[in-house]
Amino acid sequence: MGQEHRRQLLAWIDQDRDAIVDFLSGFLQAKSPNPPGDTRLAGAHVRALLDAEALPYRIVAAKEHLPNIVGTFAGGAPGRHLVLNGHMDVFPAIEDLPGERGQWSGEVSEGRIYGRGASDMKCGTTASIMTYRYLHRLRDTLRGSLTLTVVSDEETGGRWGTRHIMETCPDEVLGDCCLNGEPSGLATVRFGEKGTLRLVFTVRTTGGHGAYPHLSASANKIAARIVAELEAITELRAELPERIAEVLAAADVQDAIDESLGAGARHVVDKATVNVGVLRGGLKINMMPDECVIEVDVRVPPGIPRGRVREIVAAIVAGHPEASVEERADHSYEASWCDPHGEMVGIIQDNVAALKGFRPKPIVSLGGSDGRYWRWRGIPAYLYGPSPRTMGRRDEHVTVDELLHIVRTHALSAFDYLSR
Repeated sequence: MGQEHRRQLLAWIDQDRDAIVDFLSGFLQAKSPNPPGDTRLAGAHVRALLDAEALPYRIVAAKEHLPNIVGTFAGGAPGRHLVLNGHMDVFPAIEDLPGERGQWSGEVSEGRIYGRGASDMKCGTTASIMTYRYLHRLRDTLRGSLTLTVVSDEETGGRWGTRHIMETCPDEVLGDCCLNGEPSGLATVRFGEKGTLRLVFTVRTTGGHGAYPHLSASANKIAARIVAELEAITELRAELPERIAEVLAAADVQDAIDESLGAGARHVVDKATVNVGVLRGGLKINMMPDECVIEVDVRVPPGIPRGRVREIVAAIVAGHPEASVEERADHSYEASWCDPHGEMVGIIQDNVAALKGFRPKPIVSLGGSDGRYWRWRGIPAYLYGPSPRTMGRRDEHVTVDELLHIVRTHALSAFDYLSR
């Protein structure tokens, strides 16, 4: 009977192929850049499908412009609780160039679907929504319950998104396992991810005329030295738990990391990385700036205590009395991981093997996701989604084949998990 239901799921997805593509296209046209984070248009697009299918859901929101959609249904017998998680907010769009495709176009062209958030993560969120839709039709055959969470505010930390719903309705959204469609690349399943330290350095000097450097230090020059010294953080190497280290060291996993995350990714999975996202200082070419602000994003893998990074930062600032540093606590968080051999990993691997002929490898991600909120509570959370290579780019897109594969994999994997 289970195989019959699996065949039915695949048949529905094939039958709805164009409708699924159209849904994602419309989702991408529903602008939801964060900042400012307003997801009402995107939420309305999701609700229209849920309403059309008479699917159960409600809105859980602390702020009107940041709606979170939460829906749950029970199966025909007691069992486990699976939670599907995806977000609606996306990176801010880069300014459109004349004659180029607009970043909110949702254009479908030559087998690709274009738009801001296509990869991160409206493709994966579409997979969650479609999984909820199709499994609701088979609910009498399931054991346990399925919850859909489509949230706001992921791109700026989740305070009003996943964190809010966990505080508001924990019994409904915690569950026994979380499945998420953030971009992983088809060759990998993410069982963990790096943490972050978001740091803002401010350098202040007297400043003055550029021809009189003997009267004041340059805030920009001091900032440049700080940026160079921060590279010491990248020399830190993780001391991973043994079972995670063994998984990541395997040759086929190393190859899969590069395949999914780009050539060279294997060399930074276990290292802290430093990105100087903003460097702002100076008013005019012949003036010595009296202030320079540096905004830095440090990614810290499992196995490197964030306190060690803070020690390096403190030593750097101590060497520059003109400088101070502030940690953005609301956007800084610990690394997270769960069992790389967990049941859901095996389920996803089996389904991808049947659909594509290969088994995705378990990895620790370079970027973050709301999956950490489950892992921090001891609940396994796994991510399987499209390629991350175009996320944040002007030509961000997913292929139609990727989209349909992620929908199939999520629907089959959720069904398998709730059928055991």
